[in-house]
Amino acid sequence: MDVRPATAGEIDHLAALWYENWHESHAALVPEDLTRLRTLDSFRERLLNMLSDIRVVGPSGSPIGFSVIRSSELYQLFVSPGSRGTGVAAALIEDAEARLSARGVETAHLACAIGNERAARFYEKRGWRRVGTVVDLVETERGPYPLKVWRYEKSLAPRHAST
Repeated sequence: MDVRPATAGEIDHLAALWYENWHESHAALVPEDLTRLRTLDSFRERLLNMLSDIRVVGPSGSPIGFSVIRSSELYQLFVSPGSRGTGVAAALIEDAEARLSARGVETAHLACAIGNERAARFYEKRGWRRVGTVVDLVETERGPYPLKVWRYEKSLAPRHAST
């Protein structure tokens, strides 16, 4: 499965994918005021700001999944409903882990919405361990929003960039 950098021309497509999938998987799990802030424009703006850290799988112009890393975090991972169970998410998480490891990250972390059992099962199957519940300051257009989430961590084997 080919995991590649996202392009600026894919931002609108990725924003729609993220918006639809976030609302499907998170809207019932988080406070209504956060859900109201999760507009298509808010996802588009966030994607534009992190373009260099977005990796995708799928055809040019219409990827079927994406991941984003930030610091020592697997920050986002979303796959279109029709592509679930096909190995897309596994390829994206493996790529994200490799990129984090190449940055020297020894213990990666991610936040998972409390109650998102499907995502939790996937992370655990991939070797991530739930270490507790924490308050994460999630990004919104109005500034950081405190949200209780499950924190997952995974020890990464050191990888060295090829010279």
